[in-house]
Amino acid sequence: MEGWYTIGVALFAALGTNLFGFDTGIATTTIAHQSWIEYMGKPSNGLTGAVVALYIAGEAIGSLLQTAIGDRLGRIRFMQLMCIIVTIGTVIQTASINMGMFLAGRAIAGIAVGGMVGTVPLYLSEISRPESRGLIGGISGAGIAFGSMLANWVGFACSYAPYGAVQWRLPLAIQIPWGVIMFIGLATFMPDSPRQLIRAGKVDKARIEFLKIRRGSTPEEIQTEFAQMKAQIEYEKEREVTSWKEIFRLFRRRALVSIAVQTMTSLTGVNVIQYYQTTLYKSLGIESHQILALSGVYGTCAFISNCLAIRYLLDQWGRRKMLITGLASVALIQILRAYVISVVS
Repeated sequence: MEGWYTIGVALFAALGTNLFGFDTGIATTTIAHQSWIEYMGKPSNGLTGAVVALYIAGEAIGSLLQTAIGDRLGRIRFMQLMCIIVTIGTVIQTASINMGMFLAGRAIAGIAVGGMVGTVPLYLSEISRPESRGLIGGISGAGIAFGSMLANWVGFACSYAPYGAVQWRLPLAIQIPWGVIMFIGLATFMPDSPRQLIRAGKVDKARIEFLKIRRGSTPEEIQTEFAQMKAQIEYEKEREVTSWKEIFRLFRRRALVSIAVQTMTSLTGVNVIQYYQTTLYKSLGIESHQILALSGVYGTCAFISNCLAIRYLLDQWGRRKMLITGLASVALIQILRAYVISVVS
């Protein structure tokens, strides 16, 4: 079992994915506020869709940025860079005086969040023990779910504020401190990834960071695990794949499974529901406060199920069984959802 220090570091690092969840969730409630619609000059459906599309495009750029410079900068410095970018993006969104400015802020924030979402799970897997990698790595997913849930309830609460820009500016402004707080934590007490340091040839520094992460373990346990990790990384470096062509030649099945899991997860419709659920509820004739309350309930259910899965299923039941059961459940629920909408309509 991981020590409390490692769990604490994982929870703090999850601020990075929490930003993703909050920024995603807050867009859902922002575009539902009539005050935002009026302030932005009643944007067309196309422009409203761009609020999501540009954010996702930014995420794609951020993920490519992580691939290009993440290893060279190291986990800590790269996440610090993303903290700076996300703070700029959230400030621009909060201070927006027109649709163009708002969309620019969304795109910039998306770049940072895309980089964070790719780095935080990797960082957590590198600091965790093999037997609890599912628990520690899963905290990043819980961060996304918590951020989304929090954004939905903040949006609901702010719907009771006096009609005007404060209804949507205040929820957007709540994002700003998180990037600053995470940057300070990364600069002060967050340990660097020992695995990444060993790969960079900084073995002595890696040993120091590893001692921080494994505080509470016996010296023999620390020495044995560090030696095994170092030997494994040296083995991997000797056989390192250096091109996309080699990846598909040597590890075609693994690569295709990785791509399929990510692609099929998006194709379940979860992102469409998350981003446009308020529009869906509105089309069903539901009142504005109830729309935002339903978004909050949706986010709460997602967070609770995420936490239960991480704690009791991920390491115990296995990834494959969870994926199959989860996808089957999503398919069933989507069929029921379509039926209900057809009846109500």
